[in-house]
Amino acid sequence: MKLADKTAFVTGGGRGIGRAVAVAFAREGARVFVVARTTAEVEGVAAEIREACGAQAASHASCDVAEPRSVERAFDGARAFFGRGADILVNNAGIAESAKLTETTDEFWRRHLAVNLSGTFYCMRAALPSMIERGWGRVVNVASIAGKTGAPYIAAYSASKHGVLGLTRSAALEVAAKGVTVNAVCPGYVDTLMTARALENIEAKTGRKREESLEAIKRMSPQNRLVTSEEVAAVALLLASDEGRGITGQAINVDGGTVLF
Repeated sequence: MKLADKTAFVTGGGRGIGRAVAVAFAREGARVFVVARTTAEVEGVAAEIREACGAQAASHASCDVAEPRSVERAFDGARAFFGRGADILVNNAGIAESAKLTETTDEFWRRHLAVNLSGTFYCMRAALPSMIERGWGRVVNVASIAGKTGAPYIAAYSASKHGVLGLTRSAALEVAAKGVTVNAVCPGYVDTLMTARALENIEAKTGRKREESLEAIKRMSPQNRLVTSEEVAAVALLLASDEGRGITGQAINVDGGTVLF
């Protein structure tokens, strides 16, 4: 049990990568607190974990990571459930929308930075003090290969994820001598609802058939496929465990070789 006696706080935990991370961590012995704006979904994930791993294995709360007070309330709930601060934080909550740069509104821009970048910061700010005090902690930020490169129509998303990588690297150096690691995982296109919605958006805007767009996305990867949520969760598990203690300040791609840096 790689995470026996550990506690984990997972944002965006109601589906996709967040759900896969929460389930994988629980199977390795962690007690998991899952949060998202979609209360019904995180309630379902927590129930799924409790059924598989025991009545005290998981709990949940509604949380909008873009709102500092909401983050504080969620961490208060997690501390009440765990009896202490979280050992592991996984920042997975995020949004991804597309627009031409010249058609990107102020609200569109602010929304991406608020959720993807500020939300990651708010959760790290809440989680790190107790990790530093105990001399052990793990932060795993789910970024994107868009945080390392760019693409048309995703300026706001890409900028927010580039910011997450800068935040990850700076924080990692601050806490490196305190028993805490901070890393990022950078997925490519993952077989999740987010990708499905992207395909729907392409079809609506261009008239291009969904299947055609999906094949084009797959061909972006040398492996000619979408990544699975479970593959991303496996890397997060390594980074969260003692086996990953020598890895910090890194941004690890899980993209089938699409981006080679």
